[in-house]
Amino acid sequence: MGMPATYDDNVVVLPFVEAGMKRREIDDFVRMPEAEFEEILARAAEQGARRALADVGLDGHDAASDIRDLRTLLAAIRDARRTALQTFIRLCVTAILLALMAGVAVRMKFFG
Repeated sequence: MGMPATYDDNVVVLPFVEAGMKRREIDDFVRMPEAEFEEILARAAEQGARRALADVGLDGHDAASDIRDLRTLLAAIRDARRTALQTFIRLCVTAILLALMAGVAVRMKFFG
């Protein structure tokens, strides 16, 4: 809706936008040093990240260990899935080999 920020010799110029504003004058812009603007953006990003983590229950002192535990759990689930697939394939190959051996045994009349 508003105009993007412009940069002029390390001074950030931000349009001040109001609902229904039709014309812009030089007084409608907020001027601040670029370093201050970057600091405000960094602070807002950090507060947003903290709020997002709090919303999903990953805030507080135990957050880092909780995230490590979640990653460990996901790795264990991947390993279990891979192991289950390998076991299924081995079971199928063993069943096919047993069926072939039983067919050979019947063909050669080993059992009567």
